[in-house]
Amino acid sequence: MKFLPKNSSGWKWLYPGMGVKRWLLLLTLGITCISLGFTYFLVNIYRQQPLPAIFYYLTLQFVPRLARAALFGGLGLVAVMIAVVQLSRSLLAPFLRPGQEVAKEVYQHRQRSRGPKVVVIGGGTGLSTLLRGLKEYTTNITAIVTVADDGGSSGRLRRELGVLPPGDFRNCIAALADAESLTTQLFQYRFSEGHSLDGHSFGNVFIAAMAEVTGSFERAILESGRVLAVQGRILPSTLENVTLCADLRGEEEAAGALSRVEGESSITAAELPIERVFLLPDKVRAYPEALRAILEADIIVAGPGSLFTSVLPNLLVEDIARAIRASRALRIYVCNVATQRGETDGFSVGDHVEALQRHVGRDVFQHVLVNDNFNVKLDPYSATELVSLDYEADGGYQVVSADVVDPQKPWRHDPQKLARNLMNFYYSQ
Repeated sequence: MKFLPKNSSGWKWLYPGMGVKRWLLLLTLGITCISLGFTYFLVNIYRQQPLPAIFYYLTLQFVPRLARAALFGGLGLVAVMIAVVQLSRSLLAPFLRPGQEVAKEVYQHRQRSRGPKVVVIGGGTGLSTLLRGLKEYTTNITAIVTVADDGGSSGRLRRELGVLPPGDFRNCIAALADAESLTTQLFQYRFSEGHSLDGHSFGNVFIAAMAEVTGSFERAILESGRVLAVQGRILPSTLENVTLCADLRGEEEAAGALSRVEGESSITAAELPIERVFLLPDKVRAYPEALRAILEADIIVAGPGSLFTSVLPNLLVEDIARAIRASRALRIYVCNVATQRGETDGFSVGDHVEALQRHVGRDVFQHVLVNDNFNVKLDPYSATELVSLDYEADGGYQVVSADVVDPQKPWRHDPQKLARNLMNFYYSQ
């Protein structure tokens, strides 16, 4: 009988936390009891019935009894282990992708299920980037997403069907899905033909259709997550129809003149310095499940993402900000690695935090995670620049710096770097 090599995946079934050893022990105990019963039956026959001489050799009577016990016990144990591993592979094979190991996947799932409860607040590409990295560390993820988007496919569906804008939810579902690559391609696919579907992404239409089938937008997101095996939850910050507005500083800044625009897409399109953003109506109720997630969280992360049009719209829901203050979680704001045209032109780390504090107060986030790797090159024609590390030393927050930039797309965070540094910081506290 060939034993499993130590580097075999079979040994991973014995790793701590797998939840397998107890059942393997029970299986062994059951087999032992059956074997003892069968042994008593054979011993009775052996002692009372005359048997041919060949049974002397078949039963290894010439070998000491302890040696016989060790031999048969060892063979039986190896047989049980191999049978359990191969049976598990056969049962789980239809649910695994090519190249995946059953024991490895089960072990990683167990480890992630014991990970910290993380609440991520934001929207846009930045939120999905963070989620893509976090799901490697924990399945206890809750993404709280802005519902103020009014541009593109999301805006059209919002106006025509009366649903909450699905775009940011679509990105989060794709990021947290089990088969991420295929789901992302499918959900981000945009129709280019047909008057009604032209410009719509499949994911947006899917969520809008699911809302019609299930009867509510929040139910649609929940069921979509189940269908696509999403690792975590995706929740709206509010279920109310809100409009993001902004006061912009124009050329007459010296005279104190401000211009007001309504709609998220109009804010960045204006390409004017933003004095403040606010919601209409200004008093909206937070989604109860989002508040519960915040109060139960171990880590609360705001960003990365567009500061004024993705992060702040969630925090401007008063109950959301109030719940964050009341939470005992580690509260971190992730500053963007690059400025955003029409929104944070020329902003430093200090400028980002000052704008955040000006809108929601100085006591909401205790820590700020910033990028300190400037050895990357941005496109000189992109009208963006890396966010400088200038900030106030006594600003009421702790700055944590790390290399979190994506060298291939230096205007964005690297998902793995960002998640790893967040987890390392959490475990160091």
